[in-house]
Amino acid sequence: MTVTIGVHGSNPSLYLLARLGILERALEPLGETVTWLPVEGTRVGELLGTGTIDFGGTGSTPPIVGQAQGHDIVYVAVSAPRPAHGALLVADEGPVRTAVDLKGGTVVLSIGSWQTHFVAKALNDVGLSYRDDITPVRPAAGQDQAARLRAGEIAGWVAQGPELAAARRESGLRVLHRVGDVITDRSVFFARRAFAEERSEVVATVVAALREADAWAVAHPEEAAELHAAELPGTRADWAEALAALPWRLEPVPASFIAEQQEAADIFVANGFIDRPITVADAQAAALSAPVARVLAAAEGAGR
Repeated sequence: MTVTIGVHGSNPSLYLLARLGILERALEPLGETVTWLPVEGTRVGELLGTGTIDFGGTGSTPPIVGQAQGHDIVYVAVSAPRPAHGALLVADEGPVRTAVDLKGGTVVLSIGSWQTHFVAKALNDVGLSYRDDITPVRPAAGQDQAARLRAGEIAGWVAQGPELAAARRESGLRVLHRVGDVITDRSVFFARRAFAEERSEVVATVVAALREADAWAVAHPEEAAELHAAELPGTRADWAEALAALPWRLEPVPASFIAEQQEAADIFVANGFIDRPITVADAQAAALSAPVARVLAAAEGAGR
């Protein structure tokens, strides 16, 4: 049988796994193969729900959206927190000194990604509304967001990965919030419930392979940066800086993460980003807990 995995450049663990041959070798004894399907990260929940893919990885927002759309998905594993993965940038000499000052302004972010969770929570924490108090817009190709900030054209810009590394070299910009100041920003791996429950051994094998790909990235930072820069925007140096900021560690899904996701879902409902309340805990599968915990514990033990 074949497992279909959605892969995109914003998930470094899956991006590398799709290029290293680790999972192909691990699945062979099980009589399984893998198909890598390029996807848009914000659509992973939908693609799981329609059966287009079996497994995917994103930030915190897409699984919430997928669950709100009625797709039967389950959380499989999460990365350790990524406090330096992204930041909300503002003009150093501009009027925005705190999140309150974003009111009435335009904020550039990747809508539907973890960045929506980040911005909505930062605003909610100071009594502002993502829906009513800012204008969120997606970045357009070719736009120089740093220049737009300095010119006062936009109030804020959420940058991540290599673009954040590049932005740090720009003059006239300031970090208003690191992502870790607001949310844990874990990388999230989730699956179709039917696939996860019927083929839990395959899911555990995918998780073990992800852990091995993460270990490879730690041991081969320059090669990992080269693989990213070869196909994705950003220089090798910027990718090296961005990848070095990641924890490269997988964990079983903790209760604290489910609680954080529920808080995000409640904020999204209040702001109209999703159209109905959800219970995040419903997107769990008891059958997965033991096999996933077992393979991650074995990987940690082997690394000591």
